[in-house]
Amino acid sequence: MRITLDVSPTAQQHAGLGRYAGEVARALAHRGQLNLTLFYNKQGDARLPDNLARLPQKTVSVGNKPWRMAVLLSQMSRWPMDRAFAAGDVFHATNHLLAHFKRARTVFTLHDLIFLHYPEYHLPYNRWFLTFAMPRFLRAADVIITPSECSRQDAIKFYGLPPQKIRVIYEAAAPHFRPDIPETELARVRQTYNLPSQFILHVGTIEPRKNLSRLLEAFHSLLAEQPELRLVLIGKKGWLYEDFFASLQNLGLTERVIFPGFVAEADLPAFYRLASAFVYPSLYEGFGLPPLEAMACGAPVVCSNASSLPEVVGNAGLLVNPTDTAALAQALRRLLTDPRLRTELGGRAVERAGRFSWDKAGAELESVYRELVHPAR
Repeated sequence: MRITLDVSPTAQQHAGLGRYAGEVARALAHRGQLNLTLFYNKQGDARLPDNLARLPQKTVSVGNKPWRMAVLLSQMSRWPMDRAFAAGDVFHATNHLLAHFKRARTVFTLHDLIFLHYPEYHLPYNRWFLTFAMPRFLRAADVIITPSECSRQDAIKFYGLPPQKIRVIYEAAAPHFRPDIPETELARVRQTYNLPSQFILHVGTIEPRKNLSRLLEAFHSLLAEQPELRLVLIGKKGWLYEDFFASLQNLGLTERVIFPGFVAEADLPAFYRLASAFVYPSLYEGFGLPPLEAMACGAPVVCSNASSLPEVVGNAGLLVNPTDTAALAQALRRLLTDPRLRTELGGRAVERAGRFSWDKAGAELESVYRELVHPAR
């Protein structure tokens, strides 16, 4: 089968969507029965990581906004774009964009519908585009993949889509996220990034739905008891981040919160392993990969109990209401002061993370592709 996979988010180094598309590409590349082509928009300095660069590629070089409009117009006018995308038997859209194709069957990964739950946390253009385009893309797709049952139920609820059209295929942590990291590697990462002896870690884009202003308040309340504690935030600025940095200033935390800047993918497991606790108080996630990565490394996790996150974390972490700052602070306090609890949750976390696998996800995706190309008679 000839499969074309959109990996534009990976080439453009987008956080969550980029990691998803990259891991799907790696999982499918290992499946020998597939003839895989990677498609991406070479806007700016976009390029594929070395471990994907050897695979067949098809690219365009168009600004992201004009490209989004061109894809939407293709879908609305029914103008086929098979040649532009090198669409084979199946085109798999991972970037919330789906053109019209004359021959290719289509798979659309719906990561989340956060823009409907929290429209105020999206830029006006993004909100307009998704509100207008998303129902059209979802109706046009032959099969919709969601990374959680939560996202699947959202699609049914908001758009009235037939349940049988939507398949849940869970994401996973990449294989290099594991607990058995050599002490020499841990020491190297601690020295390279000048990490303190005790810190709380968060990984994710700085934007309102990540709920980081409440995290700052919870962290601030812990400092009276543990003045040496630090908060480490790994992630780029997203959008509407001004309130977060205002809170950082107002709470007097500029010297207590550490922004390591760019962190190499290979160094992330050591961060998770070195952290006293990993925290993820997000208001809404379609899946939530960072908590799973932290769990795969044996980190004790405090996580929001909202949206898909309980599906991911299960009983392997402390789940809290993300709007309850006091509860968030208390959960972190429990982990930081109870070594036995940290050890217990770390063990549960590794076991829980082991239930998620990109190999399994790749096999399930291949099955979906085969059903489309060779439907049962």
